[in-house]
Amino acid sequence: MEQPTVLIISDDADFTRGVTARWQAERCVPTFTLMGGDVCLGTDPDTFDAAIVGALRPGILPAVLAMLEPSKKPILLLCKDSQSAQEVRETQPRVMVLRQHEGWLDALVLLASEVLRRGEATARARRLEQDNAVLQGQAVLGRYMLDMRHSVNNALTSILGNSELLLLEPGSLSAAARSQIDTIRNMAVRVHEILQRFSSLEKELTAVEKQARNEDRIKSQAATL
Repeated sequence: MEQPTVLIISDDADFTRGVTARWQAERCVPTFTLMGGDVCLGTDPDTFDAAIVGALRPGILPAVLAMLEPSKKPILLLCKDSQSAQEVRETQPRVMVLRQHEGWLDALVLLASEVLRRGEATARARRLEQDNAVLQGQAVLGRYMLDMRHSVNNALTSILGNSELLLLEPGSLSAAARSQIDTIRNMAVRVHEILQRFSSLEKELTAVEKQARNEDRIKSQAATL
């Protein structure tokens, strides 16, 4: 799992130092990107996993939140007064607002850490769903090929039989035609060998599946004793 990145936006160096220093005490420490309120306005939203906003100069908070909104990434905002906190909650429901009361630093790091863990779990689940969809598609294709192998084998038998009959009449074909028919026969033999390998794989997979079911049954029986 890649190390997450936390964007800290603040015009107060003490605020930034306090947050990063407190986070060093945690088991999992993210990568930090530190920016002031003016500098952050051109930030690429794909370069961070969560944003912490606090201690900005007056008047710049709306612009900062407007810049962060399209990213759809978690945003944690530290407010010193209840009025500002309420205004943000009403206008920016996605933003998680914390008051800078006693113990706010511990609460911020705890909440931000949980937000990052949830984001990682969501991303992992999304990747698993995508991988599962790919595997299901491949399984359907594999099952179709196995189901159709008898029809393909019948067609190959006809191709092989007719090509062999033509090759048994040397005087009726030109050298070029005989060469082409010989190529058709050889390619048909190769396809037949590939289909035979599919059948062998099916038997192997069936045996593995049967063994897994037996092991599960044995474990279940042992658990009930």
